[in-house]
Amino acid sequence: MSQYKSAEYLFCPHCGSKTRDRDVEGHVIKECVFECGFAFFNNPTPVVAVVVETPEGVVLAHNVAWPKGMRSIITGFVDPYELPVETAIRETKEELDLDAYEPEYIGHYMFHQKNQLIIGYSVKAEGKITLNHELDEYKVIPLDKLKSWPGATGQAVADWLAKKRG
Repeated sequence: MSQYKSAEYLFCPHCGSKTRDRDVEGHVIKECVFECGFAFFNNPTPVVAVVVETPEGVVLAHNVAWPKGMRSIITGFVDPYELPVETAIRETKEELDLDAYEPEYIGHYMFHQKNQLIIGYSVKAEGKITLNHELDEYKVIPLDKLKSWPGATGQAVADWLAKKRG
C-alpha cells in the first residue's frame, strides 16, 4: 500500500455518512459507506516550475517562507481554467515583473512531500526584475555556472540544462 494516506474524511461531505478506507491499486482512498458515490483520491495539485532565462542567465529566487540561503526557480499553482503554459507566463510576470516569451515544456515531476505534480517549463524573459511579496531576494546565475539540485525543481533544471547543452 502507498505511504501516502488519504485525507482524514471521517464523514462524507455529500451525504454525511461515515467513510471507510479502500485500497485502489496500492493507494488508500476514502469512500462513503452509504455508497452515495463520494470517493476522495487525494489527487496531486498541479504546480508549474519555470526556468526563467534572461540575457544574463537563469533567475533563482528566495521565497520568504523558506530557510535562508535556499533558492529555486519560479513556481506557482495552476489556476482553474488555466493551461500550465499560461501559468508559466503569468507567474514570471507576477513574481519577477518580467515579460516571458518562447515558453517550452521541460517535463513533469512528483513532489511527494506536498502532493504536487510539478510541470516544468522554460521561458525567455526581459525587463527589470521587481520582486513581489512572495520573494525577498534573487540571483541571476550564468548558464555555465548553473547546476541542478535534488528534488522536483532541480530535476527540471537538470533536464533543461541537458537539452540546452545538447
